[in-house]
Amino acid sequence: MEKTILKLDDTPYETLIPKKFINRKKYTPQNNNLIFAFIPGTIRNIYVKIGEKVKKGDKLLVLEAMKMKNIINSPINGVIKSINVKENQSVAKNDLLIEIQ
Repeated sequence: MEKTILKLDDTPYETLIPKKFINRKKYTPQNNNLIFAFIPGTIRNIYVKIGEKVKKGDKLLVLEAMKMKNIINSPINGVIKSINVKENQSVAKNDLLIEIQ
């Protein structure tokens, strides 16, 4: 383990940091331009086309999983760059569905 100084409210504390913490996967912010499947399922409807302008909140597609229809909305304003799925296609969790520019 590695020793380090941790400052809380201007008071320094010497503490040990385990290797598991040092070697952890670092946080990376989510890229809102890429729309991934959050659950395995089937694409039922696609409401957009490549090159189409979308606004935040516009419907992009419907992902059906466990008999529930999940409407996937655009998280940002932009233009549809690519659509990587087709209607009635099965997708796995974390599959790339749509890319927005």
